[in-house]
Amino acid sequence: MTAMASAGRSVAVRVPATSANLGPGFDTLGLALSSYDELTVTALADSALEIVVSGEGAGEVPTDASHLVVRSMAYAFEAVGREMPGIRLEAHNTIPHGRGMGSSGAAVVAGLLAAKGLLAGDVEIGPDALLRLATELEGHPDNVAPALFGGLTIAWMDENGPQHKKLLVHRGVSPLVFVPDFTMSTAVARGLAPLQVPREDAVFNVSRSALLIAALTQSPELLMAATEDKLHQSYRAQAMPATDELVRALRAHGFAAVVSGAGPSVLVLADGPGQRLEAAEVAASVTDTPWEPRMLAVDVKGGTVRNHTEGATA
Repeated sequence: MTAMASAGRSVAVRVPATSANLGPGFDTLGLALSSYDELTVTALADSALEIVVSGEGAGEVPTDASHLVVRSMAYAFEAVGREMPGIRLEAHNTIPHGRGMGSSGAAVVAGLLAAKGLLAGDVEIGPDALLRLATELEGHPDNVAPALFGGLTIAWMDENGPQHKKLLVHRGVSPLVFVPDFTMSTAVARGLAPLQVPREDAVFNVSRSALLIAALTQSPELLMAATEDKLHQSYRAQAMPATDELVRALRAHGFAAVVSGAGPSVLVLADGPGQRLEAAEVAASVTDTPWEPRMLAVDVKGGTVRNHTEGATA
């Protein structure tokens, strides 16, 4: 281990929410959304750890070294052979926890970007290394890729590790997320999906995933057909009956609704802003469960880090 990052250096990090799967693209497709966790991370002269959290997760997430942002920073410092200094972390979160909007992926990416910023001028952590480290921490790349790079991402694994391709989303696509007041464990949700599926279901999802790329980038009018799925949503419905009810109701009214990530939030990929208002009205009328509608945009930048003291991009 060599010297620590300079005491007093401060970086500002901003990371978007994400929605993974998008219906048929199980563990492969992800979309960055315009809801952000914003953090200021300062290197301290001693080994102290100070954590202040406001917004989502305040009073719930740990404020010690087990905090996911801090753990991710430590992982990055260790990966490049540097000693992590004491840290003051100030986090303002808008991404809800345990709702299928990528809060854990955002925390992982935030920690890695904070480490990148604090180490700037000493060690460069490039995009490929960030994706690799984030995937090692998160377990799969479908949420961390859009959180890092923005837009619509296709993520896959090969002999060289995690890979991604970023695509620009058609300007007519208008995301709407319905967020409930209950949570869902990603681990539990993943455990409900079978290890093997019928061949015809696999072929069905291959066709819909291919169609979804076309719908999101060129032809939003195809979103309804493109968001059909037979690999995971029906298997998870038993654990999220209210989510399943809303998805079915919205689709019955012609809205391209899917489970957001592992749930329980519901993502609607609307074909224009006006359709989002109609979907919100339908949601309010068809279920007794309170759903908070969040009308968002597609984030195109992904996670960013800048030198908080100097205002320059790191």
